[in-house]
Amino acid sequence: MKPFNQHSELQFDGRALINGQRRSAVSGATFDCISPVDGRVLTQVARCGQADIDDAVAAGRAAFEDRRWRGLAPAQRKRIMIRFADELLKHADELALTETLDMGKPVKYARAVDVNSAANCLRWYGEAVDKIYDEIAPTASTALALIQREPVGVVGVIVPWNYPMIMAAWKIAPALAAGNSVVLKPSEKSPLTALRLAELALEAGIPAGVFNVVPGFGPEAGSPLALHMDVDCIAFTGSTPVGKQIHVMAGQSNLKRAWTELGGKSPNIVFADCPNLDRAVEAAIGSIFFNQGESCNAPSRLFVQDSIKDAFLEKALALVPGYAPGNPLDPATVMGAIVDQTQLNNVLRYIEAGKAEGAKLLAGGEQALLHSGGCYVHPTIFDGVKNDMKIAREEIFGPVLSVLSFTDAADAVRQANASVYGLQAAVWTRDINLAHGVARALRVGTVHVNQYDEDDITVPFGGYKQSGVGRDKSLHAFDKYTETKTTWIRIDSPV
Repeated sequence: MKPFNQHSELQFDGRALINGQRRSAVSGATFDCISPVDGRVLTQVARCGQADIDDAVAAGRAAFEDRRWRGLAPAQRKRIMIRFADELLKHADELALTETLDMGKPVKYARAVDVNSAANCLRWYGEAVDKIYDEIAPTASTALALIQREPVGVVGVIVPWNYPMIMAAWKIAPALAAGNSVVLKPSEKSPLTALRLAELALEAGIPAGVFNVVPGFGPEAGSPLALHMDVDCIAFTGSTPVGKQIHVMAGQSNLKRAWTELGGKSPNIVFADCPNLDRAVEAAIGSIFFNQGESCNAPSRLFVQDSIKDAFLEKALALVPGYAPGNPLDPATVMGAIVDQTQLNNVLRYIEAGKAEGAKLLAGGEQALLHSGGCYVHPTIFDGVKNDMKIAREEIFGPVLSVLSFTDAADAVRQANASVYGLQAAVWTRDINLAHGVARALRVGTVHVNQYDEDDITVPFGGYKQSGVGRDKSLHAFDKYTETKTTWIRIDSPV
């Protein structure tokens, strides 16, 4: 692979955006934004810290208190949110290319999936906000009890690097639509599209100070945001260990609301009576290798009933060559680069752990495109995995599939639930009773039946156990960014 140069005219601005203005970190510090495509430095990004977080929160608080955004009628906010979505689509090619260069995903998916999904999310919450009614409680005739939603205030948002635009949109869209101010801290591994989104928000008409983006590292910018005494709510997507720290920081500071969408080790359960084995194989392989396996809901534990396991694996291995990593800028590429060298090394360590614990390596297991300057790994499949192995217990966040077997439904459910995570799962069977029974027994937030990862913005996303607290997407997301206020009015009726 040759280093890219055909897009050298694309200029990136790595400065923070606070109170409607681009600015450097107060300290003047920066860090290199390195493309995993070929190791090229894209730009220098502001390495923000406590002072910058303080300024961003102050801007958000001022905007909230003077009601420049929350004071607008819901229908007015709706129109601006829809314009915000339109701005994303107007700049779709630029945003997709930026996302690819910044975090390594194939450009065709960045354009077709990430940009479109983020724009749809902004539009959907904009459309929804003027259709949500408050309530009147069924009290006695001597009282009128009003139950109203109000924006919570200043919302801190910390998002990961795997779907930078989508993860940001899932949080900022309902938060902004509800009338809050937002301070977004993107991952230091993929900060560029978040910074561009803030510019597009201003162009769409969201007032200065309402949406601020402060790049930087977790300990230097993320922690001050989570600990800030004037942040009313913190919304985080990322690893479970960091999510636990977020909850501790929320308690240590002002007891701010903390919503965390965390890790997963999702089980994909294929019964012998699977109605379409080819489709099950395609879903299993396509879903684990999509986005280079860098998805919290990736079905990384594949449970196949004993009697069909050999046939399933034969079909699965035949598909693996089609997922060979390639240049993410090539529209034909379906698997791109791991986000950075640190994460690549982490994936390779897990592969070595799988070998050491006795799992059978069926495909991949090695770094790819070694002379590209980028971060690539071959799609990897392990068979003979036991549920107590490291590769079956821990989230790898890479294109590594662990294949396990089971005897019957009880065995499948027992193994599937034997995890600290509970994000998603899938069940493949033609028996509707079996499908419902297993779905009810699985301790996860979403169960897919005879498909994997088909959903849309109308359904909630989140998990049980250590996969987090709260739900993104759907109308349920408004619950995270609003307070419920009761106003009780006594009525002394003369009638």
